[in-house]
Amino acid sequence: MASLNDFLNMNLSDHTEKIIAEYVWIGGSGIDMRSKARTISKPVSSPSELPKWNFDGSSTGQAPGEDSEVILYPQAIFKDPFRGGNNILVMCDCYTPQGEPIPTNKRCNAAKIFSHPDVVAEVPWFGIEQEYTLLQKDVNWPVGWPVGGYPGPQGPYYCAIGANNAFCRDVVDAHYKACIYAGINISGINGEVMPGQWEFQVGPSVGVAAGDEMWIARYILERITEIAGVVLSLDPKPIPGDWNGAGAHTNYSTKSMREEGGFEVIKKAIDKLGMRHKEHIAAYGEGNERRLTGHHETADINTFKWGVANRGASIRVGRDTEKEGKGYFEDRRPASNMDPYVVSSMITETTLLWKPT
Repeated sequence: MASLNDFLNMNLSDHTEKIIAEYVWIGGSGIDMRSKARTISKPVSSPSELPKWNFDGSSTGQAPGEDSEVILYPQAIFKDPFRGGNNILVMCDCYTPQGEPIPTNKRCNAAKIFSHPDVVAEVPWFGIEQEYTLLQKDVNWPVGWPVGGYPGPQGPYYCAIGANNAFCRDVVDAHYKACIYAGINISGINGEVMPGQWEFQVGPSVGVAAGDEMWIARYILERITEIAGVVLSLDPKPIPGDWNGAGAHTNYSTKSMREEGGFEVIKKAIDKLGMRHKEHIAAYGEGNERRLTGHHETADINTFKWGVANRGASIRVGRDTEKEGKGYFEDRRPASNMDPYVVSSMITETTLLWKPT
């Protein structure tokens, strides 16, 4: 007697050239993700080989009912860790039928910034640290926490082991391996300071690829939590009080920063970021004021400061960068629910293209 798993694990490539392409896009809130699948006649190696598609934007908060069609443009492809074989995940962005990017399409503007000749010449690298919290289904309370109650204070949980300190490691490790399978440049994982909170890192990735990889990594994580029966939260401060929030620290370097004399280039870039602090904060995620309080390894939201090895700063420079006189810096301001297309392109624009008046 066949079981459901027999069909789910069926290797289609043994029987047909056809593949399944899961088209993935960002929904109307700017943080939720949507997807649907279609059959493609044969394996592909580039998004340019895939057809555009459409969806009902009135059902995702992205178009009115009387003109509901939104067009999906395939932009990046990844191996599908859920279906396996030659099947793929397709990161798309969204346009009107007339070819105009819709308001939630932040990738289009990011791609323009990253294609500027001055940016291309500097080969911007990004490494994004995505913190997140896993919640118990139905009660929206962190995993490992007693329902309606609290665990012991922070201290034992960061990078911890043991059933009383680390919760849902199977979900985290499944996500790690699935991202590697998919072709995402995921560079690591760790347990975070608040119990039930974890982090994964994507990068170094160049230009707009950083956003593509982070969004697909988020998509894979949410699909895995769906299977596991837990809820993914990207809220920057899921639990009020003496508990760490969740950020998306963004590490950044350019060719000039990575070469001899790069530390001076880094300092000039940081000065420019400080001049546009308010504009960056406004684009760095919803609810970030609850996280950037000057406590729990953050700088106050209204204050801009940088320092070497200072986790209470807006911008942190590592000891190795200071010692070697070149390297990268970390923008610690972005919230966990930030749009990586927005943050990566804005850091690039400010440091490479913006001219102070």
